Amino acid sequence: MTWQFEHVTLGQRVRFGTGTAADDVAAEVARLGSRRVLLISSKPVPEVTAKIDVAAHCTDVAPHVPVENAERARALALESGADLLVSVGGGSTTGLAKAVALTTGLPIVAVPTTYAGSEATNVWGLTEAARKTTGVDDRVLPVTVVYDAALTASLPLDLSIASGCNALAHCVDSMWAPRADPINQALALEGVRALSRGLRLVSDAEGRELMLHGAYLAAVAFASAGSGLHHKICHVLGGAYNLPHAQTHTAILPHVLAFNAPAVPEAAARITEALGGGLLDLYDEIGASHELHGVPDVREAARLVLPSVPESNPRPVTEDDLISLLAAAQKGLDA
Repeated sequence: MTWQFEHVTLGQRVRFGTGTAADDVAAEVARLGSRRVLLISSKPVPEVTAKIDVAAHCTDVAPHVPVENAERARALALESGADLLVSVGGGSTTGLAKAVALTTGLPIVAVPTTYAGSEATNVWGLTEAARKTTGVDDRVLPVTVVYDAALTASLPLDLSIASGCNALAHCVDSMWAPRADPINQALALEGVRALSRGLRLVSDAEGRELMLHGAYLAAVAFASAGSGLHHKICHVLGGAYNLPHAQTHTAILPHVLAFNAPAVPEAAARITEALGGGLLDLYDEIGASHELHGVPDVREAARLVLPSVPESNPRPVTEDDLISLLAAAQKGLDA
């Protein structure tokens, strides 16, 4: 076999420790020489900010980062004279911080409380008029990620599962996305191993640490490989119908995997091996749903998705294919 590829690794600091978020954030604020922190979180988070001074607090967090929310957050950043963004929360919170960084250039210290993975990518997304626009810009990549499994302990079990399956989707897409290569495939498969183990132990501290570890690997792989069919579908549906992010990814993943697997049997077999069995077996074991809710017309949805389908997908995708895939996801048919 002859390999020829170009791989880019993004530069970022990671601090990982259970129960150490406040110390780690304070250390990063000091290292970066920040004097005026803009905290972005939906609620106060003293367990993270206890050892830093916060100049202003933006709570205007919403799924899919509506443009109007982003504009208000950007205005607050300017009014408060912020020199650093500290985001504490899930993907929507990180996404809002990225929207501010995109226009201000302010650095981000991201403290994830879910397994969304956005903290380790240079991908941003904004929603306007029911359409989600995404892009890539190194300005939105957090300079530091602080992982603390204690912060995920209060996450409801169903949301923990959905968020973990969302991270799995980053791994699966990275196996055949437009810039997939042997390096990000290796990261993705190790991410699958960590996430599948963590999902089975999600109620324990060990499981939550594995989940954060896996989510980071998944995101690093995804940032390198780019968006594949799965993410294109989910981003379009999320923006068009305001669907819950993690739950939509969870529902769509088995159906996209089943669609692509026959065209890439070796990659599919490697995913199955890393999972320790079939994806639906894992879903059944942990109680994850593969039913799609909130799409009123799959034919309309398929038409919206089709222009975004990557040319690099392992098999051609027609509008009828998308209709069948989305209909199966709606019914929760075995994928």
